[in-house]
Amino acid sequence: MIASFSVVPIGLGEELSAKIAELVPIIEQSGLDYVMGAMQTTVEGDPEKVIAVIMECHRHMRTLAPRVLTHITIDDREGATGRLTGKVRDVEAVLGRPVRRE
Repeated sequence: MIASFSVVPIGLGEELSAKIAELVPIIEQSGLDYVMGAMQTTVEGDPEKVIAVIMECHRHMRTLAPRVLTHITIDDREGATGRLTGKVRDVEAVLGRPVRRE
């Protein structure tokens, strides 16, 4: 499974990078492959671990902010692995050239 998610604290002002940075160790400690982007983070692995790390990030942010919005997009394809980078490579193969990556 791959899942892209964003955790948005509400009520902490406009500068949120320090709060978001607190989530990176949680993701790293999960052992899941991940890619951080400008607007979301994508993780890949066992469905239970993927959901668990997203919820751990959400709960951590909830300790910091009075309100938290977490957006999740899941791609759960039977037998698929290596999709974190493979999906982009597939598009590049169709185009016959590289694309910008997060």
